[in-house]
Amino acid sequence: MSAADEVLDVVDRDDRVIGRAPRGEVYARGLIHRCVFVRATDARGRVFVHRRTASKLVFPSHHDMFVGGVVGAGEDYARAALREAEEELGVRGLEPPTPLFTFLYEGPGGAWWSSVYEVRCELPVSPQVSEVDWHAWLTPEELERRVADGAGWAWVPDGLEAYRRLREFRAAQWARGAE
Repeated sequence: MSAADEVLDVVDRDDRVIGRAPRGEVYARGLIHRCVFVRATDARGRVFVHRRTASKLVFPSHHDMFVGGVVGAGEDYARAALREAEEELGVRGLEPPTPLFTFLYEGPGGAWWSSVYEVRCELPVSPQVSEVDWHAWLTPEELERRVADGAGWAWVPDGLEAYRRLREFRAAQWARGAE
């Protein structure tokens, strides 16, 4: 089965399931579906960053600071986050990723409900070659520099939106803790 044939839940603007369709049809018709974004960090706090393969259906050859992907039909966000993190990092035995927040992404590529997670990965990674062309562990400061100046890297727009929202989420957490 190709990626385009994978069946996804189609959801409405309130994230309620209203049907199912193959991924290729979902993207072709601009149907709202579900995705997970998992920020993976290592024991030193560095962030896993990678470049997607040229064969990806959406945003081929773009860089991303999250691992993740679509939520399959009937699958919940938490299960998809663990599955996607283990698949893309090429590891087994990760702790379940911690859920942070969800948002409706609407931008280049379409619209999808996006659930953002984080996970610590201290295992040696062997990224999935069908998904990842290149990878590195970057410090949060290096990642911020690469995002800010572009550094010649094309970033996935949904990942950039999740990254922006994650920075706002962290700032709000910090502000609540400082009160």
